[in-house]
Amino acid sequence: MTKDQIFEFFRRLAEGNPSPETELEYGNPYQLLVAVTLSAQATDVGVNKATRALFARVETPQQMLDLGEDGLKDHIKTIGLFNSKAKNVIAMARLLVDEHGGEVPQTREELVTLPGVGRKTANVVLNCAFGQETFAVDTHIFRVGNRTGLAKGKTPEAVEAKLEKRVPGPFRFHAHHWLILHGRYVCKARTPECWRCELVDLCSFRKKVLEPPKSQRVKATPKEIGS
Repeated sequence: MTKDQIFEFFRRLAEGNPSPETELEYGNPYQLLVAVTLSAQATDVGVNKATRALFARVETPQQMLDLGEDGLKDHIKTIGLFNSKAKNVIAMARLLVDEHGGEVPQTREELVTLPGVGRKTANVVLNCAFGQETFAVDTHIFRVGNRTGLAKGKTPEAVEAKLEKRVPGPFRFHAHHWLILHGRYVCKARTPECWRCELVDLCSFRKKVLEPPKSQRVKATPKEIGS
C-alpha cells in the first residue's frame, strides 16, 4: 500500500468507529492485565463471563493472593488452559506485590517480566490502561496485516514493526483496536466478508470473496420483484 492508501485505510475505519475499545471488561489496570492474560487462546466473550464474578471480588494483586489459586480456578474453569493460567496469575500477583508495590508497571520492559505476560499482552495494557501508542499483534491483526498488504510479516514482531513504521500519526492510538475488530467481524480467517468491507478497493488480497454465501443472501419477495 502507498502512504495515501494507508491513510485512507485508517480514515475509513475511524469514520465507522471513531472511539474503538477493547471488548474485555475491566475496572482498573490490574483487572485488565488479568483479563488479557486469561484471553490467550480464548474468546473475549468467554473471558468476560468468567471474570465478572471474579472482578466483583478481586480488584488488586493482594486480593488475588487472598483468593488463592484454587479459588481463582473456581472462577476461570470455563476458560481454556485454566490450570496454567491460574498459576501464572497468582505468581504475577505475588511479583506485583513484592516488587511493584501492588501497582501494574507502565513500561513494556517491566511488564514482560511478569509470569504469563508476553509482548502482545504488555502492548494491550500499555495502550488501554495507560494511553500509550502500541500495536498489540494478535492473530486477527497478523491476518489483516498480511492479507490486505498493510503490514506483511512472517512473525507478529515483524508485523508490529511494519505497523510502527507505517501507521499515520492521527490513527496510531486506536489502530490496533480497529484492526482487531475488522479481523474479528469482517476480515475473518476462514471466509473474509469482502462483499461488505469498506476497505475492499484498498486491499491487495487476490482471493476476495465478493458475494455472500447463499445462506446470507436476502431473497426478494414476490412483491419486490413485481414493483
